[in-house]
Amino acid sequence: MDEYFTLKQQASDEYVVKHSRFISYAVPVQTQDEAVAFINQVRAKHWDAKHNVYAYVLRDGQIKRYSDDGEPQGTAGMPVLDVLLKEELTDCCVVVTRYFGGILLGGGGLVRAYSHSAKLGVDAAQKIKMALCVRAMCECDYGFYGKLSGMIPDAGGTVEAADFTDKVSVTFTMPQNLYDGFCAAVFDASLGKVSPREVETLFAEAK
Repeated sequence: MDEYFTLKQQASDEYVVKHSRFISYAVPVQTQDEAVAFINQVRAKHWDAKHNVYAYVLRDGQIKRYSDDGEPQGTAGMPVLDVLLKEELTDCCVVVTRYFGGILLGGGGLVRAYSHSAKLGVDAAQKIKMALCVRAMCECDYGFYGKLSGMIPDAGGTVEAADFTDKVSVTFTMPQNLYDGFCAAVFDASLGKVSPREVETLFAEAK
């Protein structure tokens, strides 16, 4: 897998239907421990709520988990999980807290309410694409730095840091599929004087 979708940040949103209050929380996570810790955090915050429904999906182990937390089977946790799957999201967790308003919503009403609430949370947390990238470093003289600092973003990369000593050391990330072509362009533009050096591969947000 060279790319995947996840959430940019932790966020929340809420809405009310027939006096029942639904509060959704969405967060990026990378492990089951992180997901469980987040679920417990929301439960502690809303200890007085009737239900704290959750779902999470992880790349590591292809894990998918959900809980109805006392709601009728199939009316809460699965609809929340379905939102994550339809959005093709992974490495994320959504918890939907419900404060019962005294009016029964029925099975179909619960499914719609939990689905809608989960989507609100996901939208607030912002869906992003993560791509397999190369983190690299290259050294150049001050005369070439201005050109290099423009070439990196133009080629789809991101400058992470620049260290100025007798030369300039630039650290950047770039999608793996673009890296070789970029290295060739830098080599040509510098007349063979500058050549990026790969440090590691990692997943980073795609531009």
